[in-house]
Amino acid sequence: MMAADRNTTHLLDRLPEVRGRYSENTPLDKITWFRVGGPAEVMFRPADAEDLARFFESRPADVPVTVIGVGSNLLVRDGGVPGVVIRLGRGFADITTDGSRITAGAAAPGLNVALTARDAGIAGFEFLSGIPGTIGGALRMNAGAYGHEMNDVVVSAQALDPQGRLHRLSPGDLGFAYRHSAVDDDWIFTSAEMEGMEGNEGKIAKRMAEIRGARETTQPVRTPTGGSTFANPPGAKAWELIDQAGCRGLTRGGAMVSEKHCNFLVNTGGATAADLEGLGEEVRRRVKEQSGVTLEWEIRRIGVSRAHPLEEVTS
Repeated sequence: MMAADRNTTHLLDRLPEVRGRYSENTPLDKITWFRVGGPAEVMFRPADAEDLARFFESRPADVPVTVIGVGSNLLVRDGGVPGVVIRLGRGFADITTDGSRITAGAAAPGLNVALTARDAGIAGFEFLSGIPGTIGGALRMNAGAYGHEMNDVVVSAQALDPQGRLHRLSPGDLGFAYRHSAVDDDWIFTSAEMEGMEGNEGKIAKRMAEIRGARETTQPVRTPTGGSTFANPPGAKAWELIDQAGCRGLTRGGAMVSEKHCNFLVNTGGATAADLEGLGEEVRRRVKEQSGVTLEWEIRRIGVSRAHPLEEVTS
């Protein structure tokens, strides 16, 4: 536990009353897929979108806010995350269908959306079964796999701005590009409306099984990891560049470049966030030296290093 009880209590005193739940010094290593990282100074789990809007309307402007999902494509640094970390829960996880249209909350796992679509005979969402994470995260990075991405299905999305105002965003507003959305980083997605097509439940299930098999065969799905580490550069594949640079199996501390799929970093046991981030930077250095290509991180990295732990940042 951090030695900054005085500071975190002071922060809690400054935060608005909510219907959801605040907690101090909340461990994040247990909820991120890498199983590393320091704590959140304060975590806020809003009850619903109205509760979240009230928080934004009333929070002090100088308090930093960070939003996380299920932690599947996230690296939390060892020193923790200052300010308020927001984690959306059940109030943002509903999934409904209407014909070939699906509306899902930002906290709904992509797999659950794919399963709901399958049961409703709606095709076009099978790719989501191969993407770990929630709809909110998928909107933020225009997540995609197996030939499809969010841009192919999203009709509109709702998001709260830093003042707590709710906006309905069109595909043009979202500005989707490869692994990118143009929506400001300090806006929080709350839901998405998506359109598929009429399909056969059996064929949909078969395609989802194929995707599951492909993932288990080619990716280290049973090892603590953060998914694809780097975005594919234009006209190239990140894993091939990493392999060509001799990085397959490369280690640093408890972190390793997966031998199964070398665009994945894995925690072999006892890794720190610094191990993983340092290894990623070494991979980027070697790829740049070997091919001239600068790899861009696809994994989101948040927080402060252990050299600047949270008790120092918030003092």
